[in-house]
Amino acid sequence: MRFTWARAVCSHPALSAVPRAHFGELLEELAPRWQAARESALYERCGGDRRRAAGAGPKQRLVFVDRLLVTLVHLRLGIPHAALAELYAVDRSTVSGAIREVRPLPAARGFAIPDRLGVRLRTLEDLFAYADAEGVDLRIDGTEVQVRRPRAHRPGRKALVSGRKAEHHQDHHPQ
Repeated sequence: MRFTWARAVCSHPALSAVPRAHFGELLEELAPRWQAARESALYERCGGDRRRAAGAGPKQRLVFVDRLLVTLVHLRLGIPHAALAELYAVDRSTVSGAIREVRPLPAARGFAIPDRLGVRLRTLEDLFAYADAEGVDLRIDGTEVQVRRPRAHRPGRKALVSGRKAEHHQDHHPQ
């Protein structure tokens, strides 16, 4: 396999935040959910059942295990999509699409409490209730996370966007 070394690097617990002993379990749990979501999206896009046999059509550049690893590493360390794309020798858009598809899966799974088997925090309300019951003080991280804006003259993009970084001047074209 051509991505063996990239997979080995990204699967290290220091990068993925998942111990190797638990990664297989996580993979077995999330892969069917991802496949079902993918089939549903294809069904919606095509407006009906498959027209080709399963496995036909363009091949995926990243298999699910690599999509999951890329997502975990990005979420843990904030490594840019372009850097992760270099590791796997794919385009940045491939990594961005993989992260967009996989990111909701661990979030829906919830956060397990290490000392309490079977307890998972899935919503913010669950977190607040758990913190209140256990007497835990919560702190909010207000670190600014910069996001990319839609390209100019595209739906969802205003002609002039105010902001303290004055990025709205870069691609504003007077009409």
